[in-house]
Amino acid sequence: MKKISIKIKLLVVTLVASIGIWSFTASDEYFEISRNIDIFTTLFRELNIYYVDKTDPEDLVRKGIDSMLENLDPYTQFIPESEIDDYRFMTTGQYGGVGALIGQRGDSVIITDPYEGFPAQKAGIMAGDIIKEINGQKAIGKRSDEVSKMLKGQPNTSLTVVIQRPGEANPITKTIMREEIQIKNVPFYGMLDEHTGYIRLSSFTDDAGAEVKEALTALKTKNKLEGVILDLRGNPGGLLNEAVNIVNVFIDRGQEVVSTRGKVKEWDKVYKALNNSVDTQVPLAILVNSGSASASEIVSGSLQDLDRGIVIGQRTFGKGLVQTTRPLSYNTQLKVTTAKYYIPSGRCIQALDYTHRNADGSVGKVPDSLINEFKTKGGRKVFDGGGITPDIATEQLSFSSVSQSLVGKYLIFDYATIYRQKHPTIAPAKSFRLDDAGYEDFVSFLSNKDYDYITESEKKLIELKEDAEKEKYFDAIKADYDDLHKKLLHDKTADLKTHKKEIKELLENEIVSRYYYQNGRIENGFDYDPDILLGLKALKDPAVFSAIKNRTYKN
Repeated sequence: MKKISIKIKLLVVTLVASIGIWSFTASDEYFEISRNIDIFTTLFRELNIYYVDKTDPEDLVRKGIDSMLENLDPYTQFIPESEIDDYRFMTTGQYGGVGALIGQRGDSVIITDPYEGFPAQKAGIMAGDIIKEINGQKAIGKRSDEVSKMLKGQPNTSLTVVIQRPGEANPITKTIMREEIQIKNVPFYGMLDEHTGYIRLSSFTDDAGAEVKEALTALKTKNKLEGVILDLRGNPGGLLNEAVNIVNVFIDRGQEVVSTRGKVKEWDKVYKALNNSVDTQVPLAILVNSGSASASEIVSGSLQDLDRGIVIGQRTFGKGLVQTTRPLSYNTQLKVTTAKYYIPSGRCIQALDYTHRNADGSVGKVPDSLINEFKTKGGRKVFDGGGITPDIATEQLSFSSVSQSLVGKYLIFDYATIYRQKHPTIAPAKSFRLDDAGYEDFVSFLSNKDYDYITESEKKLIELKEDAEKEKYFDAIKADYDDLHKKLLHDKTADLKTHKKEIKELLENEIVSRYYYQNGRIENGFDYDPDILLGLKALKDPAVFSAIKNRTYKN
């Protein structure tokens, strides 16, 4: 009994000590927060009262906030009242405006893509139009973000826009009625061939899951569907619950899709499929690239972990962090990273470690030594710490120097504008092809245009010269260098022939957009998109799916 009594006393002492330590730790943390807030407040007050020049309190605080958050991760952000509408658009896809993409070109802002069926397009605004005035205010000389704010406004309010159309002598005045613009998460779905469906998902705002469900249902209803390609390339993510809803379209109710874990354990949550699926059997290929992030990685990674589909493309971005919006005073908000997400195999795909910064403030990738192996539902090996690795890897699309110059200097864009003026109609978007006569016309169009560029080989040669000069070797190799330089100097005319196929595809895509808008761009690229072509091939070959699931596939 005496021994038991001593043990009880020791246990009580231990518990009291533990509670005391916990209380001290918690109260110490709260004291540090309170102390530093007080220091900041008093410093801010004294600075504004006594600093030699007039200060801008709002600017000082904003810079202080931004600097503080900069040390955390790029997704934890302060949202001032003036930017609430922009943030709302990111989560809902809605805004009041005219429905057109604009771009900066010198001191002018031009229409680059009017959305089909929205106010700008209905008013006759076309790609290439230069915005000169908006409601009597000059737009020339303003930045594109300034012009964007002038175009936006409450739905059912009108604005007068003066444009200068290429090829027209006089300015054109248009009256446009603003509308509530709802950008679709699924801008396009359709059939690639007789039995293969295609769904393009570009964002994860409200109703993304419903849009994917509607698209797949329509494809199944109207066709004998034997395969589906879900395209997530370039999709930066969005709402986590919509990612869950999209996975649910392809899997049975009750299966786990993703879980979140953070510092506040009460917020940890497991997200499961809550609804009936649309189809759990049709072969599925998911296209991804380095621009596929966050919610895109939940969708592609979960479908991969559950062995529901195969992933094709390039390694994804690697963002496994969850943000929550917290309301602050004066209608401001804080978007703060509160958790990491984990897909069904148990892996987190976060690629960068923001918790351990280098001396220069930079962050590094998760080291190989900390990357762990996991298993999919069917037993395939998958890994954490570096985005989603595709089952079938492809090379990232790259363009020649001449193509980059032609796009960057708006020459392909300008030719498409001229082509639209000369040709009232063209073939359907999917089948339109620029013939050789059209390409030669484009080459003639370039004859007096500036589109000079430096090839990759020339860049390497310049670097060699710079290194040789630093090391005092250049004089000895100058003759050889000059000879090689002459041989490498690019011939623009020859480059236009060498890269004709690539340039023609870019031209066709831009020309099609003048007639069939964004959907036309998507359809026109089907026949020469390498990832789509590989997806089609994989979906038509049951052996590929079987090999991937049985871990015998060799890419």
